[in-house]
Amino acid sequence: MFVSRWMTPKVITIDKNESLGTALRLMRENRIRRLPVVSKGKLVGIVSDRDLKGALPSQATSLDVWELHGLLDRLHIADIMTKNVVTTTPGATIERVAMIMMEKRIEGLPVLDPKGNLVGIVTEGDVFRALTEVTGVGRKTTRISLVIPDRPGSIMEVADVVRAKGGKIYSILSTHAKVPNGNRELVMRVEISDGKAAEVRKELSMKYGEVSVLSDAESA
Repeated sequence: MFVSRWMTPKVITIDKNESLGTALRLMRENRIRRLPVVSKGKLVGIVSDRDLKGALPSQATSLDVWELHGLLDRLHIADIMTKNVVTTTPGATIERVAMIMMEKRIEGLPVLDPKGNLVGIVTEGDVFRALTEVTGVGRKTTRISLVIPDRPGSIMEVADVVRAKGGKIYSILSTHAKVPNGNRELVMRVEISDGKAAEVRKELSMKYGEVSVLSDAESA
């Protein structure tokens, strides 16, 4: 799953010499929370709604509407923007972008092509949609999860049980987090009837212990 598929290609930008008032209007009119900042067509920074709010002096709340508008129009984006912008590329993976956002505590990355041209922006919302799609949550499926030994072939053994009961597997995910050493947690999304799902649970439980089987309605 690559950034090129999930990014927003039509990016709303703002010139570094524009005012805070212009930035606020652009964000409000387009219902966005961040604007890449450009100069002569090249990315030079990024500004978020938090940057704009933080740039206003504390006495701004005591100003009347005309004084506030005047203040916003006197302040420029170049003075408050983040200059060292974390970016990504169209060929980057969504998983890597998710990790960068988590580590850097940022909510959106401008996307640059190999020549440094701004070709899109990818946000937390885009990442959530992509990861939701890859897990199969949006489909009418049943979620099967269990802890299995971390050895070659163990995932295939579980998948074979599901397939033998007529189940169609949409996604397979696994993690070593928060499970005993030498094991992994396996999570599958499958299309299967309730009766067959019960049979899968029984067979897997006999071999691996506790098995969770939830329909979409039960897991909501």
